[in-house]
Amino acid sequence: MTRAKSAIYFCDFRADGSHNLSKKIHVLLGRAGLREIVSKKDLVAVKLHFGEKGNTAFIRPLFIRDIIDSLTAFGSKPFLTDTNTLYCGERTEAVSHSTIALVHGFNYTALNAPVIIADGLRGADEIRVSIEGKHFHDVLIGSAILQADAVICVSHFKGHELSGFGGALKNLGMGCASREGKMKQHTDISPSVESKECIGCGRCIELCPAAAITLSRKKASIDQDSCIGCAKCISQCPQGAVKISWDENSQLFQEKMVEYALGVFQEKRKKIFFVNFLTDISPQCDCYGHADQPIVPDIGILASTDPVALDQASVVFVNAQPGFTNSALKKNIKPLQDKFRDLYPLVDWTVQLSYAESLGMGSRNYEIIKI
Repeated sequence: MTRAKSAIYFCDFRADGSHNLSKKIHVLLGRAGLREIVSKKDLVAVKLHFGEKGNTAFIRPLFIRDIIDSLTAFGSKPFLTDTNTLYCGERTEAVSHSTIALVHGFNYTALNAPVIIADGLRGADEIRVSIEGKHFHDVLIGSAILQADAVICVSHFKGHELSGFGGALKNLGMGCASREGKMKQHTDISPSVESKECIGCGRCIELCPAAAITLSRKKASIDQDSCIGCAKCISQCPQGAVKISWDENSQLFQEKMVEYALGVFQEKRKKIFFVNFLTDISPQCDCYGHADQPIVPDIGILASTDPVALDQASVVFVNAQPGFTNSALKKNIKPLQDKFRDLYPLVDWTVQLSYAESLGMGSRNYEIIKI
C-alpha cells in the first residue's frame, strides 16, 4: 500500500531587501503549521544542540531567535533545552552545559528564552515511557522534554559515524534521552576502568547506586553483573578512566535510537514540530570538539510535522549537491552520489528511516513545498 505524501516545507538562503532570511524563516514556520502545534501559555521545549567546546558547525543562535520570536508571538513560553552527554566533556553536567551554551551565544539576552537542561544537574532527571519496540519496552527521557506542553525539535543536519547522518530522528532519540538512556542505546556492556589512568580516588565508588565498583591496590574495577548502566561513573571520574564500550553495530544502534525517538514522539504526537537546518553540513556530530570543512554547500531550512519524511528529504537534498573536493569526501563528489556512504561506507543510513516508518512515526514518501 502506498503511503500518503508528507508535506515538507523548504526555504533556501536566497534573500533580497523585501525578503530577508529572517522573514523567510517566519513564513516557513507559519506555512508548515507551527501555529497548530503550540497554544497560548504552552511551555515549549526548543530541543537543539549547543555545540561542544571547539565546535563551530552548530546552528547559529540568530536563526534560533527567529523560531523563538514566532513562538512568543503565539503567546507561548519557549525555553532552549538539551540533555547532558554520556561522555566526559563540556556538556556532561548542567553547570558546564549551560556555560558552554552561553559561550556559544545561546543566552537569554540574545534569544529571549532561558536555557534549561532537560535531564537535570547530573543527567538523572528522567521519565520512563512505555513503548512497543523490538529492543525496548520502556525508554528513559529527560524530564523537561516530557513535562513541556510542546516540543520543537531543531536539528543541524550532518554526518554521523554510527547512523550515517544525524537529523531529526537522532536529535529526538539520542538527544532527548537521559544519561542512562544514552548508555542503553550505545551498548549492552557495562563501562570498564582503564587501570593505567585510574588514580584510586574512590569518587566512582561513592557515586555508584548499585555498589558495583570496588577498589583494589588503588585501582577501581566494575562488576559487570551488578552494574545497572546508569553511567554516573563515566561523567564523574576526574581522570576520564571509566570507558564506554562502543560495541554496538550500526543497525542495532539506529534501531535503538529510533525506539527512543518513538518514546518522545508518541507522548507529544499532536504537539511536536521538526526543523532541519542544512547549513555547515559537517562530516561528524556537533559533539566533537571541532568542525571539519562542510561536505557540500549550504542548502536551506526544512520544516514538517513528519520526522521521517524530513530526514529522508534532507538526505536527498544533500546527496543532490556537488561535494567539496577539499572536504572529508573521498570519491562521491558528483551530484546525486551518496555523500554519507562515502563518509561511512559500512553504515546503512536507511535503517533509521525504514524502522521509524515501520513504527508509525512518519513516511519516507514526501512532497516539497518551496517557500
